[in-house]
Amino acid sequence: MTAAQYIGNKSFTIVPGTEQQPKADEVKVAVGYVGICGTDMHIYHGVMDKRVSIPQTIGHEMSGTVVEVGADVTSHKVGDRVVVRPLDWCGECPTCNAGFTHICQNLKFMGIDTPGAFQNYWTVKARTLHDLPDNVSLKQGALIEPLSVACHDISRSRLKAGEKAVVLGGGPIGQLVAAVAKSVGAEVLVSEPNEARREFAEKQLGVKAVNPIEQDLTAYVDEWTDTKGADVVFEVSGVQPAIDAMTAIAARRGRIVMVAIHSQKPQVDLFQFFWKELELLGARVYEAADFDMAIELISSGKVDVDPFITSVSKLDEIGQAFANMDNNPQGMKALVSCSDEE
Repeated sequence: MTAAQYIGNKSFTIVPGTEQQPKADEVKVAVGYVGICGTDMHIYHGVMDKRVSIPQTIGHEMSGTVVEVGADVTSHKVGDRVVVRPLDWCGECPTCNAGFTHICQNLKFMGIDTPGAFQNYWTVKARTLHDLPDNVSLKQGALIEPLSVACHDISRSRLKAGEKAVVLGGGPIGQLVAAVAKSVGAEVLVSEPNEARREFAEKQLGVKAVNPIEQDLTAYVDEWTDTKGADVVFEVSGVQPAIDAMTAIAARRGRIVMVAIHSQKPQVDLFQFFWKELELLGARVYEAADFDMAIELISSGKVDVDPFITSVSKLDEIGQAFANMDNNPQGMKALVSCSDEE
């Protein structure tokens, strides 16, 4: 049993891990694959050192196989192939009582606030598990968590077939938002300066892509929508120019979904919310239904996540895997294999 621990200063160490025997409501999962996400990269860069208890085993985009169940667990059995919805909610606060456990007032994000999945075995509460269909591989399963983020964004937007959506930012989450938007029948445009990511959107997802630096995005959207504007705008980039664009390109009574986390308070043109009767919707993580939707999208073939997998590394190569993502920002998703059999 081994585990990778983040020790600060863009560094990891491989240590002997301790298999945690499951409590009555828990299961132990043999971890298959774990994806490296944007939050993990923020941790790697030291941005979250005050939140992460160093040394810490991080990671939360995972898939694996149940190897042991607690005494009270009836929902899962040994051998089940699963993914973890990495949210630990209290179940007692007003928000949980209202049914919104994903934004619990005392929420702990597993793999950030508590130990995560970059280890051979991970013991978690059974309530966090979702089963994988037989036709979804463990590699594909490692992308269900980020795809669930996109599903939640689409759910919050109320996007419908035939509507036109603009995604501001063509990173992994932005591309997944575009893929889910297309799957519900919307017409999609990705705004992204990086040429490789625009090419990914066009060739892998089959959606339109535009460079907002070289082209006037407002004029482009105006022509694309016959002067109406975008029905829905997803802000996924986290930069001020996108904040400026989101109100300019939105249609009257359009919906804007805030997906990105902004490191500084952006300036927002509130006049446009009055003038166009716009809606601004926050979208944080996901709910159980979003995981179910993500699994169905992959299982049915409506969303193909295989092109998103940029590389696969072994657990003892985790430091290099993070460094490679740092040096290849246009890459989509690096996976780490955590099986102790490889």
